Amino acid sequence: WFHDNLTRHAAEALLLSNGQDGSYLLRKSNEREDLYSLSVRGKDSVKHFHVEHTGTSLKFGFNEFSSLKELVMHFANQPLIGSETGTLIVLKHPYPRQVEEPSIYESVRVHTAMQTGRTESDLVPNAPSLGTKEGYLIKQGKIVKNWKTRWFTLHRNELKYFKDQTATEPIRALDLTECSAVQFDYSQERVNCFCLVFPLRTYYLCAKTGIEADEWIKILRWKLSQIRKQLEERNATLSS
Repeated sequence: WFHDNLTRHAAEALLLSNGQDGSYLLRKSNEREDLYSLSVRGKDSVKHFHVEHTGTSLKFGFNEFSSLKELVMHFANQPLIGSETGTLIVLKHPYPRQVEEPSIYESVRVHTAMQTGRTESDLVPNAPSLGTKEGYLIKQGKIVKNWKTRWFTLHRNELKYFKDQTATEPIRALDLTECSAVQFDYSQERVNCFCLVFPLRTYYLCAKTGIEADEWIKILRWKLSQIRKQLEERNATLSS
């Protein structure tokens, strides 16, 4: 659960989107070579605490520990970490480095309650998660095979498209748990196209650039891999 050079904002996004109350990870601090940051999720926000490495021990607040294991055991069993808002946080779930994470760190603009002036309950709905993407794509019509520009948003397992960015109601919401494949498509006369295969329909979409199309494909494929992984785990639990 040591994430090396993970930034503060990326750590917050990971823990808010994929973690749970008590999830934590360790990363290098940007401030000094001998400083590390312990990022911990408490309910709907993430707190960061400095851990100083002296060479022979780890200093955390007024406490000193001979090893990282000793530090974690201490805060997992006895004292809770208190934040300035009065929230009590305990170290429960290490967030492993091996978790498959998307390579695209877009829209990672997570701010703590102290920075934004919002309460902790406001943070989750206002903080885009790491698996979030939005932008304009050109979509082929179902019956009349014309192409129209639509605003797409990807959140959790839903890909929605709207008439434009200002529209509040989506034209359609696609459930990615029903999608079997996402791939580049070369059957159309347009460039930078890709398709999403569903049981009753294949959706053809085009981006402005090849890089943009590649980004959409990467994050959509990552979503599908996560969905399959969750399904396999559920089936394994049921069978056991």
